[in-house]
Amino acid sequence: MNRRNFAQWAAALGLAKILGASETAEAAEKKAGGGAPSKETAEQHHLDAIKRHAALTEGPKVTIGLLVYPGMFLQDLVGPLTVFESLMNREIHLLWKNLDVVAGDKPETPVLIPVKPTTTFRDCPEKLDVLFVPGGVPGTFTMMEDKEVLDFLAEKGKSARFVTSVCTGSLILGAAGLLDGYKATSYWATHDVLKELGAIPTKGRVVVDRNRVTGGGVTAGIDFGLKIAASLRSPDYAKAIQLYLEYDPAPPYNSGSPEKAPPVVRQFLDDMFAGMRETAFSLAKRAKQRLSS
Repeated sequence: MNRRNFAQWAAALGLAKILGASETAEAAEKKAGGGAPSKETAEQHHLDAIKRHAALTEGPKVTIGLLVYPGMFLQDLVGPLTVFESLMNREIHLLWKNLDVVAGDKPETPVLIPVKPTTTFRDCPEKLDVLFVPGGVPGTFTMMEDKEVLDFLAEKGKSARFVTSVCTGSLILGAAGLLDGYKATSYWATHDVLKELGAIPTKGRVVVDRNRVTGGGVTAGIDFGLKIAASLRSPDYAKAIQLYLEYDPAPPYNSGSPEKAPPVVRQFLDDMFAGMRETAFSLAKRAKQRLSS
């Protein structure tokens, strides 16, 4: 199913009943003369449903800009993007310096799922409703010292309605000076690095402080996306998107946070991420010095 037509499909797939519509698609088909529904009549049902539920799906056009970069974690981008594409009347930009494919953290890394930017920094709309930064090590570390990226984020962050991130993307926001004095979260292994960047490390799947909205690690991007959807439209619309995505997680193991993971699992990842944490702290301290100079 094309997510860009979500509101149309959602209305036909159950919102009519939930919201007390006066006429269901089946009733409309019967009124039209019965028989097997055609593609055209199905499309008309969708359009009719949208009109009936305009209060749920309509709203001012929103402009969303998502930074993409080499070495990012794909799920950090795809989770929120899946939610954002379910909104009606929105304009989405995948932002990078140029329009070359971005993927992989090294030149020799095969591009399994290429991501092609749609809009250059230069052509980015003047004002964004959502400015979003995904995470992904080691790409995050490179972005934390990329002047062109940091300057772009700092400039767009001045006027963006929401300045946001998922996972280690918050470290990039912090390096751009956009989290100073704000509560924020990050990937669990780099959570305390935020303090070096002037932020107030705060535990939470999604942390909201004024117009700064940061999500935890990787899969928190869907939760984050739904939170933003509710702010852009309404909680009911966000709930409809959640149902459309059948986002009802029931993982096979209860090991999705440091507090829940067995000691042997936690020790393994602590050991594996020791070098990453050292690098993150070092880069954060350099960013802090740069911002204060």
